[in-house]
Amino acid sequence: MIEIRFQGRGGQGVVVASELLARACFEEGLYPQCYSIFGGERRGAPVAAFVRVADERIYLKCDIERPNHLVMFDPSLFTEQQIREQVVQGGLVLFNSDTLQKSDLSQDYKVCGINALQISKGNGLGSIVNTAVLGAYVGITKIVNIDSLLKTIRENIPAAIDQNVTAAREAYDKVFVP
Repeated sequence: MIEIRFQGRGGQGVVVASELLARACFEEGLYPQCYSIFGGERRGAPVAAFVRVADERIYLKCDIERPNHLVMFDPSLFTEQQIREQVVQGGLVLFNSDTLQKSDLSQDYKVCGINALQISKGNGLGSIVNTAVLGAYVGITKIVNIDSLLKTIRENIPAAIDQNVTAAREAYDKVFVP
């Protein structure tokens, strides 16, 4: 079983990204579980969404305390120490960042980056980075096939469908390890 935490701010598409990933996993015959936590619904407020994925039914119904993967839509929300305290050692940390450099985290985690904001803006999506971040996550983990993700985006995103598909595909190809 893989446990994933998506962390960002209201308006970035964190919750939708987690739901899209869960749906794509389900389409490939996996067993996903998905839930979110957020306070007052407002732009800019911290938002966390969680996904569990397994090859068999998941009976666990508790919060995800120490995920295997952390997907950071806004890197300012966590310090390096908080990442160490909350993510399983050896896990994956994906940052939405254009300035990601090799750090001490790289010794204990698989650290990856994607400039999702640039990709989203380049595709006319503004600051909503969910499909770009999700494309990068699938690119680095191969948790599902990219075609399954793109199909899920086409079927579940109500507007700017082609732009979201293009953003996900572009990020899939541009995710990097510093």
